[in-house]
Amino acid sequence: MPSTNAATISPPAGGRWREAPEGGHRESEGGHRESCGHTASVTDVRNPAIARWQTQFHDDTNRARCELCPRRCILKPGQRGFCFVRSNHDGLIVSDTYGRSSGFAVDPVEKKPLNHFHPGSSVLSFGTAGCNSGCRFCQNWDIAKARSFDRLGVEASPEKIAQVAADRGIDSVAFTYNDPIVFAEYAIDTAEACRALGIHPIAVTAGYMSAEARPDFYAAMDAANIDLKGFTEEFYWKVTGTHLADVLETIDYAVNEACTPEGEHVWVELTTLLIPGLNDDDAQLHAECTWIREHLGPDVPLHFSAFHPSYRMMDVPPTPHETLTRARDIALEEGLNYVYTGNVHDCEGDTTYCPNPECRAKLVERDWYRIIANRLSAGYGGNGHCPVCRTAIAGRW
Repeated sequence: MPSTNAATISPPAGGRWREAPEGGHRESEGGHRESCGHTASVTDVRNPAIARWQTQFHDDTNRARCELCPRRCILKPGQRGFCFVRSNHDGLIVSDTYGRSSGFAVDPVEKKPLNHFHPGSSVLSFGTAGCNSGCRFCQNWDIAKARSFDRLGVEASPEKIAQVAADRGIDSVAFTYNDPIVFAEYAIDTAEACRALGIHPIAVTAGYMSAEARPDFYAAMDAANIDLKGFTEEFYWKVTGTHLADVLETIDYAVNEACTPEGEHVWVELTTLLIPGLNDDDAQLHAECTWIREHLGPDVPLHFSAFHPSYRMMDVPPTPHETLTRARDIALEEGLNYVYTGNVHDCEGDTTYCPNPECRAKLVERDWYRIIANRLSAGYGGNGHCPVCRTAIAGRW
């Protein structure tokens, strides 16, 4: 076996490049290969597309390992990772979609979905291509599973995106459609450009991210919606090709530890897409809601969304409306304060209620993504509190 020599190259600010140990790797208990090295010494690297989380190996193969997600793909020059959009360029892993988008759209923030983050505000949404999950039900499979960059017809720098949002009076920019984890460098730089102009950065993600990358990624965001796709390892592995434990660790970190540069906690909401016969049984729903209450607290909003046949699950029927209602009832029974239904027309499931059991006033009424009434606004005298009983309502109002 050829010897492995340590890399001597530094990450951009906040990055996590690491030296490989003498003698190669050691195996972790979970089967992932881990680096035994330490942070590489500082040199001058200016290309923002160079991956910030990687271990570089100077051996006769010129390999490098991506440290961005739990897959930790080890790549030879010319090889691409599972996501297809991070590859080895002469010994350095590069994010190949940096500065290129599959398209832009202006949406209401409720479409992310975020119901407790500046209701009724507008969001400039965009994504790139590729994904580090393998969801058989992917709604955006044409870009998430793209094997050509021809779809990335829009070139836009982080500064340009932020300026367009500011010029058009758009409140937030969301990294979505495909998972922003795979274009983390681009998302972070865009988030920083947005924050400089008073624009809120938002991540819409499946949360399949390494512990090393979480701090820099979530510190750049003001809000996130994270998918909790189910609550068994069997479901996660068979249907998404990822692992539940890694996602739970990300969610726990994002809710309980992640803070913005101003010191405010990142606002987090969760979404579970209910797929008939796979993740919609009562036991799984009770377990999920109990975990949320015990680890995150009762005030983290949870969205149950209806599945519609797509990609490799065209033979599975759509989610019945009754399933969403049952799931919402279970979540409320388990003590969660803010539970919503999505992808169906359900005014009750769209509405934000006061969590005070003696009040239960309607605070934000919605019809699909349209705000009918926002009684938490200053105009209604709410200012983030129930105007009836003065209970504080969790969120960013």
